[in-house]
Amino acid sequence: MDIGILRFIQENFRNEYLTAFFKFITSLGNAGWFWIALALVLLIFKKTRRTGTGTLLSLGTGFIITNLFLKNIVRRTRPYDAYSFIVPLIEHPSDFSFPSGHTCASFAAAFVLYRAFPKKYSWLFLLLAVLIAFSRLYLGVHYPSDVLAGFVIGAFSACLSDLIMEKINKNRK
Repeated sequence: MDIGILRFIQENFRNEYLTAFFKFITSLGNAGWFWIALALVLLIFKKTRRTGTGTLLSLGTGFIITNLFLKNIVRRTRPYDAYSFIVPLIEHPSDFSFPSGHTCASFAAAFVLYRAFPKKYSWLFLLLAVLIAFSRLYLGVHYPSDVLAGFVIGAFSACLSDLIMEKINKNRK
């Protein structure tokens, strides 16, 4: 099923405009820089400091689970290495495929931010996370199951971060 979805995306959706768009979108997730920068900006202001701290905590948790443990335990090859008909549209990532670090970081941050900001705007964080996750499929560097696992780990990291931040706030009071 994984490879069928990738083949379908590659054969039916790819064009020069979407390729340029998804290359840009995926670059926002490179090393989680966009989410880290946003969290650091939030740390500056007292009103958003808790959200910035929670976002960094969630990102760190996701990074540890995804990049330090699971990628090195599972050691899944990238789809373009396993199937010659999958053509990656960006430079080949040097780490393993499972789970998607871009997706994990994006949802780890987006879920924390979604809960903290007014719903009128916070859905944009989730939209960006979805676009970054899909970009990894579109560009041919992850399997759908890699992205799904990244989503689950990101959601778990956000929940854990929220629980820790709530405990810290209770102890302060």
